[in-house]
Order: sequence, then C-alpha cells, then structure tokens
Amino acid sequence: MLRPSRRLIAAALAALPALVAAQRPLRAQLPSDSAVRALVTRRIQSGATPGLVVGLIGPEGKARVLASGDEKPGKPLDARSEFEIGSVSKVFTASILADMVARGELKLDDPIAKYLPATVRVPERGGRQITLVDLSTQTSGLPRMPDNFHPADPGNPYADYSVQQMYDFLSSYRLTRDIGARYEYSNLGVGLLGHVLALRGGKSYDALLHERILKPLGMEHTGVALTPEMSEHFAPGHSGGRQVAGWDIVTFAGAGGIRSDMEDMLVFLGANMFPGKSRLGGEIAVTHAIRAPTGSPNLSIGLNWHVLAALGDTIVWHNGQTGGYHSFIGFRPSRHIGLVILSNADASIDDI
Repeated sequence: MLRPSRRLIAAALAALPALVAAQRPLRAQLPSDSAVRALVTRRIQSGATPGLVVGLIGPEGKARVLASGDEKPGKPLDARSEFEIGSVSKVFTASILADMVARGELKLDDPIAKYLPATVRVPERGGRQITLVDLSTQTSGLPRMPDNFHPADPGNPYADYSVQQMYDFLSSYRLTRDIGARYEYSNLGVGLLGHVLALRGGKSYDALLHERILKPLGMEHTGVALTPEMSEHFAPGHSGGRQVAGWDIVTFAGAGGIRSDMEDMLVFLGANMFPGKSRLGGEIAVTHAIRAPTGSPNLSIGLNWHVLAALGDTIVWHNGQTGGYHSFIGFRPSRHIGLVILSNADASIDDI
C-alpha cells in the first residue's frame, strides 16, 4: 500500500490471520468459475468497486481469468485491462534483488551506503549499517515515510518527491531503534531499495525492471511508464465512487510505481509458483523464504513477500493500494494454487 496517511498495511497484517482462521479449512482446489463470478458480481453491485479482474492458477499450471465491470464506457474489463498495482511492486523489486545477488553483482548484507553517493550520510546505529536485506525485510529502522514528504498535489502525491529530497532526509535522520530489531512497513525503505538497485545496475528502475524481470518472462504490458498500448487499456481509478487521476511514482517506483494487466500478472504469479520452470531460474524462490517476524500472529516476511502460516499451511502474498486501485497476489506453495486480484477502486479486496 502506498497511501501516505491512512489504510496502512498494518491493518491488513492484523486482520488477515483472523480472516483466514475464521474460515473452514482452506481447499486444495480453486473455486468454480460460477462461484468466482458470483463473488465478483456481489462486490460490484455493492458499489465497493466499479470493476474487478480475478486470475487464478491451479495445480496443473492452467490460468483462468474472470472479469466484471467496464474499463471504459462500452469496453468491458478483461485480461488486458491495465491497473496500478501499488505495493505489489515491492515483490518485483525483491525479484530484481534476487537476480542481482544470483549474478554476483551484490550481496544481501551489503550496506546500502556502498552504492549511494558519498555525499549521502546513511543513518547508522549501534555500530551497524543498513543493508539491502534490512530494506527488503522492512527491518531497517527507517520510518514508513520521510518527514519531508509534502505533496503539492494530494491527488498525485508522489509525483514531485525527488531523489535529492530522499537523500536530504537520509542524511538528517536519526534512527530511533536498532537496525533489524523490529518490522515496520516502510515505503521509504523499499523505494530506497529500488533506487539502490537501479544505481548498481546503471540505469533507471523501470529499465532495470524490464531487463531483469519483464523481458525474460515475456511481460509486454507491465512497467512504470505507460506505453501507448498500455494507456489504451488503462482502467480509470476510483475512490469513494468518483473517478480519480492515477499516481506517478518515480523516486519510490520500487515501492509502488508499477502498472500491469492480468495477463502479465499471471505470468509473474506462475514464475513464483513454479520457480523451477521459470525463465528467471530457481533464484526467485529465495524471495519466499522466511527471514523475519512481523509482530503479527503467524505472519513473517521474506524478501518483501509476506508469509502467513494458517491451518497447517502457508500462504505467500502481498497486497497494494494507490489512490484509485487495489491489488492482491498470493499463492499456496504446497498446493500449487494462486490468484491475482486487480480492482480499479481503492476499497480493500483482501477479504476476497
């Protein structure tokens, strides 16, 4: 989630274990198309969102897509409709990190100061420096947002936050707790991680994303910048029943700046569900391994992925939210079943 002042991911982290535990034992098989359509139709009829696209992958690897609502008047949503995916971008950043580690370009425990300009004073505490893995596990000690984040346009809050402002904040900030001591969800931290990876790769985050993840997987309708084709299929976002403008997230692109469609998101989901068959190689599985607790019952974190232990099983997941969109990606490794949900409204879809 990237909303600057409310609906923090903490609410989702606290609620999700209870939601899962309150239900009957999780099924090994995915629900039928008719059951999913009924659920989606009820959600739209309630007015919570004008549109939903649901994608599912079963144990055999076959993908299904069900959609309801309109992308534009007279143009129904489908697998090619584009959405902002918000903080689901964070698991793409984790994939880039894993790829660069596998290539020997950096190490998880490298201090981030190693890759930032010498003029930036990265905060330290207790003789310890913030590392790449600290940023990816949300245990860096950095706050959720920098205190010099003051959007000129609340309707597009990240558009004018610059790299220099991020550097200025880092150079002046004093950590209030030890690095690695506690989980705190930080858009700043993962935005900084994406920025550091881009510096190490010698190109923009968007270019690095395309080179390391999107091109190998054949994901042609995903990126930070909208191509003309992506713009043609872009579903307008909504908040409180009103259409709202999209968000332009550049400096924090690695934390929430990606746009995508269901067709591509199912490719990415499949690569995570079946890493041994992925063009990215088995290295992507490194991102799912538990690395730190979150402080919420049965909930841990890997490299940006959250890992929920419930009813004797494990769910690997992340959600996302911007000003007019909500997204969710998750899968059960033991059962090889997973789903993606994309909505063009900011109302939560986590319960689905």
